[in-house]
Amino acid sequence: MNSARTNVSSGSPLEPEIGFSRAVRKGAHVAVAGTAPIADGGGTAGVGDVYAQTVRCLDIAEAALAEAGASLDDVVRTRVMLTDVTRWKEAARAHGERFASVRPVTTFVEVSRFIDPDWLVEIEVDAVVEP
Repeated sequence: MNSARTNVSSGSPLEPEIGFSRAVRKGAHVAVAGTAPIADGGGTAGVGDVYAQTVRCLDIAEAALAEAGASLDDVVRTRVMLTDVTRWKEAARAHGERFASVRPVTTFVEVSRFIDPDWLVEIEVDAVVEP
C-alpha cells in the first residue's frame, strides 16, 4: 500500500536548494528535521541560554508536528544535540516540561558545532500518529 506523503515547509529559501523539509509525514510516521532555535523574524532565540533555545526548538517542532497532523503526545523519539553536553540538564529541564507524561525515547549527544555559532542545541523529533 502506498501511503500519501506530506512535506511541511519551514519557509526557508534553502529548502529546494538543499532538498529538505521541516517535517515529513508518510503514513503514520512523522519525522521532524533537526530544529534549531531560530527566533521569530530570524536570528537566534535565547543566545547563550540552553534552556531558552531548547524551548524554542520544541516550539518550532511542535508547530511542524501540528501541520503534519500530529502532536507532542504522538512523539516516540527525540534527539537532543548540544555543543556542550555538560549543559544537558538545562536542555533536559525544557524537554521534561513538554514530555514528562509522554516519555519518548531520548538521546542527548554532543556535537562539535552547528551552522550558526550561536546555536547551542538542535532537536530532531519522530512521531507515530494513531489511525
